[in-house]
Amino acid sequence: MKLPNNVRLPVAALICLAAGTAMARDRIEPAPLQPTGPAADYPVVVGDPFTIGSVTWTPVDQLNYDAVGNASVGADDGAGITAAHKTLPLPCYVEVTALDTGRTILVRIERRGPMVNDTLIDLSPAAAAQLGVTPGSHPPVRVRRVNPPEPERAALRQGGTAPLRMDTPEPLLKVLRRKLASQSPLQPPPSTPPSMPRLPTDVPAAPAAPVAKAPKPAPKPVAPPPPVAAKPAAAPAPAPAVSAAPTPPAAATAPKAAKGTLVVQIGAFASEANARALAGKLNANVSRSGKLWRVYAGPFASRGQASAALEKVKSAGYSGLIQSAD
Repeated sequence: MKLPNNVRLPVAALICLAAGTAMARDRIEPAPLQPTGPAADYPVVVGDPFTIGSVTWTPVDQLNYDAVGNASVGADDGAGITAAHKTLPLPCYVEVTALDTGRTILVRIERRGPMVNDTLIDLSPAAAAQLGVTPGSHPPVRVRRVNPPEPERAALRQGGTAPLRMDTPEPLLKVLRRKLASQSPLQPPPSTPPSMPRLPTDVPAAPAAPVAKAPKPAPKPVAPPPPVAAKPAAAPAPAPAVSAAPTPPAAATAPKAAKGTLVVQIGAFASEANARALAGKLNANVSRSGKLWRVYAGPFASRGQASAALEKVKSAGYSGLIQSAD
């Protein structure tokens, strides 16, 4: 059946409109949902070992990472409070502490680098500003991996900032600075937490009977005087009276008793070399006690002298204990 022209045109228009709508509907695809919460930090990338110069760096997912080194500031590299690191997984979160001031901030590690051996971490300009670091400088820092709450993670992911951490106390900063001074600037730094301001001994310091005082029993050969006393009974000649001279050595032992009865026990080492290294720093003494090498100051004649020596040990960043020298 043939439709009149005035009917065919509207029908054709309706057919085209319906087909276009169906095609448009087929082309519209729902936008993928962006992950939120902890899932937004996945997948985590560790990566393969790589070499800078003659040093090999091996990325590893180390949860208790804690190292000291020098930081740099990227020119335009990275936005927000972020940084580059050679071995930590991407992404992860660290607290960065300026060893000059103790100021500590939360940073998101997003990039691999810096590609030089003598720099531990490369901060974005925003992270450097929050830490108080001047662009172009290489300040000493501590980098410690942490697991912050999700609101702080989300703030850094979105380019914001997390609240400042509590400033690191000065005694711990001294320990961290000593750790930095003792390590090679061109090798991967030790990534274990530092010892707190206690003595870094091989074994715990424990009061042990001093062996160094063992020579004291030696003077007991004062026993010879009895035979001398028997000789005057014979009195055949005045010559034996000369044997009375051994009495002065007995007097010579008196000054040893005046040296004092108190010492400041600083530590005990399994290694003699470690013990003597610490004794050299503190102007202390070393003696062997069984399998251990003791480091101590003294002896002192009074508790006041011993207490003053203990304060000097503490001011140097170590601990000690006043005990009897016997």
